[in-house]
Amino acid sequence: MNDNTANGQEVVKTQIPIFQINVNDGRREADQGAVQDLADSIAELGLINPITVDQDYTLIAGLHRLEAAKQLGWRSIECTVSGLEGLQAELAELDENFVRKNLSDNEFRELLLRRKELYESLHPETKHGGDRKSEKIKRAKCALDSAPSFIEDTAEKLNIHPATVRREIQTAKNLTPEAKEIIRGADEKVTKQSALRISRLAPDQQKEAAAQLVAGEIRSVDEYHPTPTQTESPAPFPAPPATEGYYPTIRDSVADLKNPNKERRRTPDSFLMTFSYFLQRFCQSMDSYTGPEYDEVLPVLTQEHLDLIEQKIQLVHNALDELFDKIERKVQK
Repeated sequence: MNDNTANGQEVVKTQIPIFQINVNDGRREADQGAVQDLADSIAELGLINPITVDQDYTLIAGLHRLEAAKQLGWRSIECTVSGLEGLQAELAELDENFVRKNLSDNEFRELLLRRKELYESLHPETKHGGDRKSEKIKRAKCALDSAPSFIEDTAEKLNIHPATVRREIQTAKNLTPEAKEIIRGADEKVTKQSALRISRLAPDQQKEAAAQLVAGEIRSVDEYHPTPTQTESPAPFPAPPATEGYYPTIRDSVADLKNPNKERRRTPDSFLMTFSYFLQRFCQSMDSYTGPEYDEVLPVLTQEHLDLIEQKIQLVHNALDELFDKIERKVQK
């Protein structure tokens, strides 16, 4: 029996009877091809890396090694008994699931969502900017001040670009359950880019867009056009109370803004109007980048160009998300 520590947690290596090892319900099933390959390797070389269990002998990492040992007829297996408990143990178990073969895009995104919940529960200071410490404290850059953000930690653990983590989390969070089910049941794989674009549609449009894409009625999400019932003007905002600075309609607010004798100050309607105008101009500007003047440029863009464009677009998404968070926090005060 060996004692040592890992990541500040005491671990013990020992032989444990296989029948005493518990595997949590709902864990992803082992890939039988991978189990057979491991069994062949273990039969020739032995078990190089022990499996990991918690102090109750519940499996944390090593399902395929455990199944291979069973296939070889072993009665016991070398285990690392970890001091990890609760959320930490679940996070360690979940991280192992990311290396499984044949992990679908949907499964990958759902695992990311759960990892985000676990990681931010263990490191609440990383959630939504943490405790929003002053810039002076932030600039101190103390190594022990806080854990890496979920995005940074996940990108490093999975050896993928942070932009990929952001994109997949955004897709998983914004896709409606109905759209997820349609994508999951598609005969042909729906690409990550298509799933992301569906997730950016209004919730009442996602199901229809996903169904049309899967059925082959449209070749890309860009070809999707909402049905007439979905393009009707939204119901107007309820009239606010008759308080100075509020107006029953946008037209009344515009008329007030044009009044040269009116004292200039911001109102909820003027904020909405100017912000909507900004977004409208922004969207119109974006359309120009796929206009005729770029017809010769776009087809020769390389993957490196696409990656850089994606990173820039993600910066815009992050800025809008941060703006909404700030607005929401002020509204809730």
